[in-house]
Amino acid sequence: MRRVTTSPQVPQQVPLGALTFDVTVSGPERGATVLLLHGFPQSGRCFDAVVPRLHEAGLRTVVPDQRGYSPGARPDDVAAYGVLELVADALGILDALGVGYAHVVGHDWGAAVAWQLAARHPHRVSSLVAASVGHPRAFSEALRTDPEQRARSGYMREFLDPGTEARLLADDAAALRELVLHGAVAPAALDPAGLTAALGWYRAMATTAADHQGTPDVEVPTTYLWSTGDAALGRTQAVATARCVRGEYRFVELAGVSHWIPDEAPAALATEVVLRSSPW
Repeated sequence: MRRVTTSPQVPQQVPLGALTFDVTVSGPERGATVLLLHGFPQSGRCFDAVVPRLHEAGLRTVVPDQRGYSPGARPDDVAAYGVLELVADALGILDALGVGYAHVVGHDWGAAVAWQLAARHPHRVSSLVAASVGHPRAFSEALRTDPEQRARSGYMREFLDPGTEARLLADDAAALRELVLHGAVAPAALDPAGLTAALGWYRAMATTAADHQGTPDVEVPTTYLWSTGDAALGRTQAVATARCVRGEYRFVELAGVSHWIPDEAPAALATEVVLRSSPW
């Protein structure tokens, strides 16, 4: 049996201009690269049960703590958390690591970034696996036309309230911890300044809605996982996502799983990533 050389899962710091990101690069040194993007209010650790499965399949993983979650990448201006800034971070991290193109995986807000990355920079993306959040244009349409999705997304309006931090962090962050259910809240989000930065992703949407609504179709091979127990994302946006993908597309419905797919269904997520990364 061929011996596979892997690197340890030790975070390294990747500077991008004035910002510095904590990034864990690990897995077989000659494996194809998989970039994994987390969402709110988690860190890259949400993929801890997914990453070893990818390594076993011969894949190398790059897992950043994104803007606002890495202590060295926490600008004060809300506009700095616009989705295109987040996409630029992902590209910058790949550039800094010498990675020309990657299989891209995203969950929650990380999925929103992953969709944008695949749609706007297809030459850098070998394949896309998005979990929970559908194509940004499909989600925006559902938010406008589907009363159920508007109700599900009511928390997003609440996150615009400047008192949100105090509410979420009260009683040892009980509300924030309850939100994540079976997963872990990022240490950064348990700090008032870190939580404000994390909420900046939502607050920046007020001025960057056009970037979401104008997201191009995706042409790279794409898999979208949606779970029937997701309290935040409904079926309308899930079904509509197919109309926004022009490349080879696979829709996977996970019955009985909540929004937190990487934590609750890591094997299913890893399987879809491996399928997308296989050359046959």
